[in-house]
Amino acid sequence: MLGPRTHLVPPAGPGLDIPRASSRQQEWIDSARALLDDALVRDLVVEAVSVASPTGQEAELAGVLAARLESLGLEGRYQPIDATQGNATGRLRGIGTGDDLLLYAPIDTLTTGDPAEDLPLVGGPTLRRDMLATASEEDGFVVGLGASNPKGHGAAIVAAVDAVRRAGIPLAGDVVIALCAGGMPTENRPLSGLDRRNSGQGSGAAFFLDRGGWADHAIICKPGWAAHWEEVGLAWFELRVSGTYNYVGSRHRIPYSNPIVASADVVRDLDAWFLDYAARWTDGLVAPQGNIGSIDAGWPHLLSVSPGVCRIRFDLRTNPRMSMMEARREVAAVVADIAARHGLEIEWDMVLSIPGSYTDPDEWIVRSAIASWEDREGRPHEPIVANSGATDANILRAHGIPTARIGMQRAGEGAPLEPDFPRGMNVVELAEVRRLAETLIHSIVLTCTPPTEQN
Repeated sequence: MLGPRTHLVPPAGPGLDIPRASSRQQEWIDSARALLDDALVRDLVVEAVSVASPTGQEAELAGVLAARLESLGLEGRYQPIDATQGNATGRLRGIGTGDDLLLYAPIDTLTTGDPAEDLPLVGGPTLRRDMLATASEEDGFVVGLGASNPKGHGAAIVAAVDAVRRAGIPLAGDVVIALCAGGMPTENRPLSGLDRRNSGQGSGAAFFLDRGGWADHAIICKPGWAAHWEEVGLAWFELRVSGTYNYVGSRHRIPYSNPIVASADVVRDLDAWFLDYAARWTDGLVAPQGNIGSIDAGWPHLLSVSPGVCRIRFDLRTNPRMSMMEARREVAAVVADIAARHGLEIEWDMVLSIPGSYTDPDEWIVRSAIASWEDREGRPHEPIVANSGATDANILRAHGIPTARIGMQRAGEGAPLEPDFPRGMNVVELAEVRRLAETLIHSIVLTCTPPTEQN
């Protein structure tokens, strides 16, 4: 095992120069917040939820969102990626003398809403109502696939920029809207019939940026009611545990080594090692975790035969202050240790890698995001620590754009359905969407109003 790290850093503490709105800017903020349209907020969430958008098949929703942006006077455009995938973009123009601000959210859902793909792996014989691309409103909540993550976050962006436009706030820089495909942590979906293997993992964000969608600063809207300035990265690994191809009638007559049975030891040891790994790499805002997501071996129609290999695939989250080679060497060490202790032959490869990323808290976008949170919350900012969720902020930062993340709290008390992971993705409180939109209005005004009006 590798030893404890010595170069970890704490989260940003007090002492940051947090900007404050001038009296004129505060008037603009208040006027735009007063124009936030609760009916529009609801309609935006319901509209987005009601159009299925599994990763790789977001084209229809992107078209709907582009048309909505255009109808609101926000220069809505559909940006095709291929026949089934596309982005929706918009822009509220300033006079061109100040900084541009990119507001970003993905639009694809983690699961698909198709029983053929989602069952039985999500549990139960049927899809729960929140796992379907059908929106329903209940006591101030919207229920449906992706209602909170990511679609409620995209709705907050659109509602905020619409309110700023209708308030007639004089902008020096542009507000750029990007609602992009391919934000979920997936390579492809074999049952979908789609051929592209790079349809997820931030592919839509990269496509948007590579085709001119730049700005001076970016805010990504994803879950977590706080300002974030760093994200874990992720590396995917495949282990291949070797055994002997054999038959149940022969296991007692010839050498027998079932890799499925041997993999049980590998899985247990890996899962225990993840805890040690996380403890050593936890610092700042992150606590990078590991997860075994897939085991593949044998023929389901031929249970009398054991295979010659069992494949184990896992996701290892990475600290933004570690390299992909450090992650690779961590895995090399633990696999060698497991193989030696159990007398196994294990081959392995890193099959995907997206480094974690960090924006200096002294950067304007982080300080202004904290200011916007504090303005809306009325108290000093409290960062959320021990995060292990990766977002497309890694893609934005990799392209050189200083990026902050801010988002909503997951549905809590009073929400439909019992609390669990899918409810956090698929149930959103409309009051939370509005709160995020009010916070974004503050960020827009701080960043994009004329410099002569800034403190």
